[in-house]
Amino acid sequence: MLRTQLSDQLWSKFNQILISYGVYNKIRLRFTVEGILYKLRTGCPWRDVPFQFGNWNAIFKRFNEWSLHGKLKSIFFLLSKYHDNEWTFIDGSVVKAHQHSSGAAYGAEAAIGKSVAGNSTKIHLAVDAMGFPICFTITGGEVHDSKEAQNLINHVPELEILIADATRYDKLKRNYEGMLYLACSIIWLPM
Repeated sequence: MLRTQLSDQLWSKFNQILISYGVYNKIRLRFTVEGILYKLRTGCPWRDVPFQFGNWNAIFKRFNEWSLHGKLKSIFFLLSKYHDNEWTFIDGSVVKAHQHSSGAAYGAEAAIGKSVAGNSTKIHLAVDAMGFPICFTITGGEVHDSKEAQNLINHVPELEILIADATRYDKLKRNYEGMLYLACSIIWLPM
């Protein structure tokens, strides 16, 4: 028996949102989403996602496509649009970049930089008065929070943190952001 992340009630809500953003409602869509959440929760390589969720490559391709087309970002902003803006708090977290996260194709943005800990990424996060994520940016690990604070403040009126793995494995910035958008959406989903 697989351990899943979403209850039937949360899946029903999330499924409707996915469909409204043009995700095709395949029979195994829930398994695909749960496979992505499993990878997010455990930090395992894509190849190690249990086969009960489906073919790891198909799950990765679906996630990659959703990240590329901004679907996970759009879903996050839909779920977080009613945030409590009485207070906004900003903080940054450095995430060590695993050796396999390097080597993105030439010209592809990776957002990996050198810091005291070596290769790393920094997540600059703004949360609302209730502590729910409302906006984030990703930079190289050497970038100071003060440089990104204004960007976060500028995005708050428009309106990310459940990150199970403390190490970054994704080569592309957009896929790492996709994981963060999905993690933040799951935080907002019960609201």
